[in-house]
Amino acid sequence: MSNPVFYAAPGDLAPLTPGDSFTLGGAEGRHAATVKRLAAGEPVDMCDGAGLRLVCTVTGADKSSLTVEVREVLHEPAAVPAFTLVQALAKGDRDELAVETATELGIDAVFPWQAERSIVRWKMDKAVKGPEKWRAVVAAAAKQARRSSVPVVGPLLGTAGVCEQIAAAGLALILHEDATESVADIARSWRDAQSGQALAGTAAGEATAGNAPVPAAGGVLMIVGPEGGMSAAEVAAFTDAGARTALLGRHVLRSSTAGPAAVVLLSQELGRW
Repeated sequence: MSNPVFYAAPGDLAPLTPGDSFTLGGAEGRHAATVKRLAAGEPVDMCDGAGLRLVCTVTGADKSSLTVEVREVLHEPAAVPAFTLVQALAKGDRDELAVETATELGIDAVFPWQAERSIVRWKMDKAVKGPEKWRAVVAAAAKQARRSSVPVVGPLLGTAGVCEQIAAAGLALILHEDATESVADIARSWRDAQSGQALAGTAAGEATAGNAPVPAAGGVLMIVGPEGGMSAAEVAAFTDAGARTALLGRHVLRSSTAGPAAVVLLSQELGRW
């Protein structure tokens, strides 16, 4: 069974080496000591949210902190290619459910999107508080999944902002029920093209059999619309920016389901799993 995970500031964990002692305070320390009730001798992982994992053993606890001894220091590389989810705001906390599940499945970054047909609207201070709430959801989901890295939550985007993200991506998919190509087929085609480019850039004497790994540059962007779907103008803007419409399956999925389903398919097709 994997160890429970708690997050500390990167600056606090970076200098530590095996044999060092570390005390986790604040809300995380109180949670570990009073809610989880961790006791001396139990294993626990301390992470910085950016890929650093310290495998530790609890040496002591009080009401406000947990003290551990570092046994092993692990630097876990980021998954390739990176996955970014653009999730339209949706009613009934379905957008938060999508973000939570996608985090557990391995998403690397997420952006809230104010789509034309989004019933939920983030205005004024909500545009600031909304992403903060998503960050809390993402952090809790990452901890549940025992992740050493916590996905980045970006600011609220409009159509122009989504187009900027599309331009920066290696592959951008609009998850749309009217698409004629499947997510899996597009992913395989893109993977093979990227692998061919990587092999072409390798010296003949160093070429290896099989597919080369997909390069990290660019990454994969998934765009999920609201309950009422994307408008024709939004789809046109995204395709003009370089995105491709992609079909998940025979049935229409909820806004909370489409993103996580795409993460699963893409993780398998692109070798992240």
